[in-house]
Amino acid sequence: MTTRRVTLADVARRAGLSSSAASMILNGRPDTRLSKDASDRVHRAAAELGYRPNVAARSLRVDKTQTIGFISDTVASTRFASGLIKGALAAAEQAEHVILLAETGGDPTRETEAIAALLDRQVDGIVFATMRSREVVAPVLPDNTRLVLLNATSDSHSTSVLPDEERGGRAAVSLLADAGHREGIVLLGHSQEIERDVFRSTTVARRLAGTRAEMQDRGLTFEREESIWEWAPQQGFTAVEALLAEPVLPRALLCLNDPLAFGAYQALTERGLRVPDDVSIVSFDNDEIASYLRPGLTTIALPHEGMGARAVELLLDGTAPHGEHLVEMPVIVRASIRQV
Repeated sequence: MTTRRVTLADVARRAGLSSSAASMILNGRPDTRLSKDASDRVHRAAAELGYRPNVAARSLRVDKTQTIGFISDTVASTRFASGLIKGALAAAEQAEHVILLAETGGDPTRETEAIAALLDRQVDGIVFATMRSREVVAPVLPDNTRLVLLNATSDSHSTSVLPDEERGGRAAVSLLADAGHREGIVLLGHSQEIERDVFRSTTVARRLAGTRAEMQDRGLTFEREESIWEWAPQQGFTAVEALLAEPVLPRALLCLNDPLAFGAYQALTERGLRVPDDVSIVSFDNDEIASYLRPGLTTIALPHEGMGARAVELLLDGTAPHGEHLVEMPVIVRASIRQV
């Protein structure tokens, strides 16, 4: 047996007021001259009856549905980037909005279909997110539908939320330098000489720019730079295994992401070397496994939850400036850097 939906008229009847008076109170109209007692009666009646406003009817009055579309390539099905959605959901809930999620696998046809489906549901705006930071072709939307790119950039759309990779790169170098490391530092994942004319992505370029700028500012140079195209554990293992076969061991490794650092840990362990007693390591991203390594891996985290929340805030703030909005990358200090 279904339960009849509680209406505004039911609330007004219990509070002993007209429906229009109850409506003004529940909608927070500042120009109402009703007494505090009347306001208290209406809110008490609504709570007792379990009244929920008719969102569809309200959207017709104010031209807002309080829904946000969230389109991603593989964010929802990828453990590492799920914080983007978690942050967006938290910010939407805070603003009393709901999120409609669509995942496309990066297929342009599915993206078009997802956008059409969300527009049919009259979302107030769309967050377009990518699992890894990259440049995208921003979807074409009606003029009255706001769009914020999350973890992505586009030549055709200027509002985006990104991690502050340059400051993150500087922070990684600072951790080593402040611990006294000045010699024997190896950059694992990129070689300026070998990859001089190679472009990976804007975010990788900024991570490297921050790293190199901080090295220069502190009067430091890398002992070696190891070019690795695929930043995966096996490639990190192979590169460090080769380094350890040489007469002089590195004193510190600056790994450009955590999977490379995982491989480095394994190569060092197989040689009977210890982190950080023999070799210090700092990395990027704060993958979940970083906290389970022993010793724990010090890393510069991707602020996924903060980025997701910021994207929703920008979407709902009609006065927010266009352009890139950078979110600071937290420094996660564990035990992989030795004080020299």
